[in-house]
Amino acid sequence: MPEPAVAATSLTYRVGDATLVSSVDFTAARGELVAVIGPNGAGKSTLLNLLSGDLQPSEGQVVLDSVDIADALPGDLALVRSMLTQRTPVDIPYTAAQVVNMGRFPHRRDEANSAERDSAAVAEAMDRTDTSRFAGRVYATLSGGERTRVSLARVFAQKTPIVFLDEPTTALDVAHQERIMGETVRLSREQRAVVVVLHDLNAAAVHADRIVLMNQSEVVAGGRPREVLHEALLSEVYAQRMVVVDHPFRDCPLVLAADGSP
Repeated sequence: MPEPAVAATSLTYRVGDATLVSSVDFTAARGELVAVIGPNGAGKSTLLNLLSGDLQPSEGQVVLDSVDIADALPGDLALVRSMLTQRTPVDIPYTAAQVVNMGRFPHRRDEANSAERDSAAVAEAMDRTDTSRFAGRVYATLSGGERTRVSLARVFAQKTPIVFLDEPTTALDVAHQERIMGETVRLSREQRAVVVVLHDLNAAAVHADRIVLMNQSEVVAGGRPREVLHEALLSEVYAQRMVVVDHPFRDCPLVLAADGSP
């Protein structure tokens, strides 16, 4: 069996007396979309930042494409993984197309790369995220949802084998949520490993191959959507009574919040 593209072992991250991620083992394979879900403060974004190398773990190891990221140079890491964070500045004084083109920077030292290849990657990424029509607009003048899609296009243009996305549907309308999640699935079907943090449980149910459920810094469940999305477990983790039924027209669970506490 091939080695996973993403492999974390005993991953722990502490800040002072607080443990934000505790002894997490995590894998993701090429061709797989793994959704990380859980309530606020569960450790989802911290886990993603540890997996991507943006944070250094207090304990444990992360291996991306057989490379221990503790030994990887930033430039080499940028060719292996791309990352959408929640920390993108709002006042970027560049056009949308220029921001997307920043995703091509790691490829500039590749002799096989070219300006034409960069342009093609940028055009494809903007088409996939429905951002081509405001390519010339200054990023700071875009709406929140438009900025999210431009940032996603930058990630897509980077064309890495591993993709980490932290809440990619934030501030998107329903149509663009569906489009972006569809493109996220398409990325995984292009034999990339895609790890995405989601608050929308039904987006995870519909689109993810596997779901990892976190609570209070730990992984409490993992598996296919039907294996993780159980009423009792979700009600306990989210401190909200949940009902899980069959989706009326998709082969997946449908999660509904019910009245009252669990």
